[in-house]
Amino acid sequence: MQDSKSNFPKFMLLWAGEFLSAIGSGLTSFGLGVSVFRQTGSAGSMALVSLLAFLPTLLLSVPSGVLADRYDRRLLMMLGDGCSALGILYILLCMMRGDAALWQICTGVFISSVFSALLEPSYRATVTDLLTQEEYSRASGMVSIAGSARYLISPILAGALLAVSDIRLLLVIDICTFFPTVLAAAVVRKGIAVKVSESRPSFRESLRQGWSAVAGNRGIFILIAVSAVITCFMGSFQILAQPLILDFADSATLGVGETVCACGMLASSLFLGVKGIKRGYVRELSLSLLVAGIGMVGFGIWENIYLICLFGFLFFATLPFANNCLDYLIRTNIPDELQGRAWGLIGFLSQLGYVAAYGGAGIAADRIAAGFHMSVGRGAAAVVMAAGGLLGITALFLYPLRSVRALEKEEAC
Repeated sequence: MQDSKSNFPKFMLLWAGEFLSAIGSGLTSFGLGVSVFRQTGSAGSMALVSLLAFLPTLLLSVPSGVLADRYDRRLLMMLGDGCSALGILYILLCMMRGDAALWQICTGVFISSVFSALLEPSYRATVTDLLTQEEYSRASGMVSIAGSARYLISPILAGALLAVSDIRLLLVIDICTFFPTVLAAAVVRKGIAVKVSESRPSFRESLRQGWSAVAGNRGIFILIAVSAVITCFMGSFQILAQPLILDFADSATLGVGETVCACGMLASSLFLGVKGIKRGYVRELSLSLLVAGIGMVGFGIWENIYLICLFGFLFFATLPFANNCLDYLIRTNIPDELQGRAWGLIGFLSQLGYVAAYGGAGIAADRIAAGFHMSVGRGAAAVVMAAGGLLGITALFLYPLRSVRALEKEEAC
């Protein structure tokens, strides 16, 4: 077991780099969303950009997880973070020549996402390398804080910057944030030893071992399957929140609104970072998902920015609790030596729901708007409310599952 006193500062350094990277990515995501919606007026076009930014990460998550167990995880993080700037740079160059076409934006985000796919399994496995089991819950709260930066800090910052400049400034800032992230990974890499297996299994065998670690535990497999359904509903919310607000407000109001909503994630993440969750993970998971569904329904009812912020705050406040519970239940039931390849498979399976959401939610919103002769924003609201209702129902069915609840019993033994 590694010494927590020496390794937690290393984790915090790595976390700081990811925090800055999340802010930069959030600036780009916000700016591109506003730009595409202004160009096309279509929720489907915005969803297409998000889908192409997400799809490579999903498809490459499994082989990236295997690589994280076969090679230096910190080096993979450096390559993933550093090279992902190339896609953003391509979009910036296109915009410096004039307005970037939709296909150019899609190409850039696709390229960036391909390299970013190396990051996630290596980052999660590195957390396991650095910390003790007692620190996992606390670390999960800190990771949630870093993830919340793209929702809490980036929108209001991007809205203010767009008022005095254009999207090109946001892209430049994003590119600059990659450098401290790579530097932090390099420093951590020098501080911990690289784990090298005496006998390195083949790529195919590594995939098989990762699958056995996931599918061999019925509770974990069901939890991941349910997670795929959950991500579909949550993905619908995430992709349609911007067109819903932009339909009746400007980009500055959108930025402020997104930041206020994300304060819910910050509040919960700070609580978890200090206190963590000691027990009752399945109960907390089900309750948080139920409240998240209520928040989604309320988010879409009225074209009122104050009520939208209220229910958005409620929705985001539940996400760190859900992520913390999912992370802990899965992490504590998978052997350390299989963490990288297992997280690659878990990321692939659990996030399939995002593909369905990004591929269908925007189109559904556009068609509902056209079919019922309403604005695109109201069509988006209808989809968000329907997804919220289904998420609440899923949460009610999750809690009684014995195989999922058994994960806590196994951990306690």
